[in-house]
Amino acid sequence: MLQSSRQPMPAESVDPDHKAFLDDYVGRLHRATAIDDGIFARISATRASWLRTREQGGRVIFIGNGGSAGIASHLAIDLAKNASVPALCFSDASMMSCLANDYGFEDWIAHAVRLNARAGDCLVAISSSGRSKNILNAVAQARTMKLGVITLSGMNADNPLRSLGDVNFWVDSRSYNIVETTHQFWMMAAIDLVIGRAEYPAS
Repeated sequence: MLQSSRQPMPAESVDPDHKAFLDDYVGRLHRATAIDDGIFARISATRASWLRTREQGGRVIFIGNGGSAGIASHLAIDLAKNASVPALCFSDASMMSCLANDYGFEDWIAHAVRLNARAGDCLVAISSSGRSKNILNAVAQARTMKLGVITLSGMNADNPLRSLGDVNFWVDSRSYNIVETTHQFWMMAAIDLVIGRAEYPAS
C-alpha cells in the first residue's frame, strides 16, 4: 500500500491580535443574528406573504446591489427550486445596462419592476444601508402597482427603506458583511420555514 508523502500540517499558533479581532467579529455576528420574538414574527410573516403570492399566481422578485444582488440571486433560486415558490431577480446584464442607459442607474430597477412585475407579485428589497436610490425607487414603483413589499436593511435605524415594507427587517450593525450575512440567514430561515425542514437533499 502506498504511503502518502504529505506530512500533517503542524498546529499553528493564533496571533493574539487576530484572535482578539475574530472574537469581537464573531460576537458581533452572534448579536446581529440573535433571534427574538419580533424576528420570529417577521420571518413567519415573510413565509405567509410568499405562500400567499404563490396562491395568487404571483412571483417573489428579489432586488439588491452588489453583495445584496448576489444574495437576491441565491434567494430567488432557492425559493423557486427548493420551496416551489416562483421567484426571480433582475440579474441579466443586458437588461440592466439597457435600462440604466435609457433611464439612469437610480431608476433602472424601478423600470424593471414596471416591465416585469404583475398583480400578485411580492418585491423583496435588500439594501444594507437602506438608502440606495434605485432600491427606494423600485419600492415606490412596486407600491404604485400594489405589490407586496418586504424590506431588509441595516446601518442607521432611521434609514428610509426600513419603513416602506409590509414586513421590515433591520440589522443593528454598521458592518456591511455582518448586515449581508444576517439578511441571508433570516431569508434562508424563511425559505426553510416554507419547506418545513432544515435538512433536505440538494436535488
